[in-house]
Amino acid sequence: MKAVLRHELRTYFHSLTAYVFGAFLLAFVGIGAMLYNIQAAVSNFEFVLSFGCLIFVVIVPILTMRVIAEEKKQKTDQLLYSLPITTTQVVIGKYLALLTVYLIPLCIICVYPLIFSRFGDVYLLTAYGSIFAFFILGSALIAVGVFISSLTENQGFAAGIGIAVILLNFYSVRLSEYVSATAYGAVIAMCVLIVALGLIIRYLTKNENLAYGVCFVLIAAVIAVYFADVKMFEGLLPGIMKKLSLFERFYTFVNGAFDLTAIVYYLTVMAFFLFLTVQSLEKRRYN
Repeated sequence: MKAVLRHELRTYFHSLTAYVFGAFLLAFVGIGAMLYNIQAAVSNFEFVLSFGCLIFVVIVPILTMRVIAEEKKQKTDQLLYSLPITTTQVVIGKYLALLTVYLIPLCIICVYPLIFSRFGDVYLLTAYGSIFAFFILGSALIAVGVFISSLTENQGFAAGIGIAVILLNFYSVRLSEYVSATAYGAVIAMCVLIVALGLIIRYLTKNENLAYGVCFVLIAAVIAVYFADVKMFEGLLPGIMKKLSLFERFYTFVNGAFDLTAIVYYLTVMAFFLFLTVQSLEKRRYN
């Protein structure tokens, strides 16, 4: 795993990937600090991080698009399978390298509240709590990007899908105001999501019977619950969209509250998508 970590770090820092990622993140946070802390004379540095969340839509796909897709394209992923380590260790090594690249500009950002505190009253506890949440949020999004990269050999396609997924999650709370809040609409949406889950299972396992079986059981359960208690589905779809938003949970930290449930949610998202990445690579190994 250490060998994979060192190899990935050399790759990132011998190319422009790490530097472009760090430059975009520092530039966007710097613009936010200039607008909020300097021009508007606002002492809350956490507002800068709230402003800077949007940059994840661009920088995370840039960072993660090649992590596995390029290995597949160059057929060098076959060399990874020959290493005396498990697929899980390979994925964790690559993921830790991405977190290291992400952590370097974040360490520079940690100096900002200390600088501003010399010229005014900065809420350091809230600022650094928000920076920690900013790191966990980015780590969860990077895990999502790694999984997307494992599904294709095309870096551009991986980046495009990553941008669309993160952008959709960023605006999910606003979009929830425009989706159907009726029980019927929630049932239709859940059936669509179940079909999508079945397609993912079929892609990862190549087992059509398992995919169809899971879809049939879940759709039957949804329909049964719908006829048993219709009110349970009323307003369910907007509620799900709000609950799944990674960014909305981050705003809790910006408002000065340390939300432990949000940290658990981010860690769960990280573990889930890294698990799916391992399964995606395992499927390719046995094929």
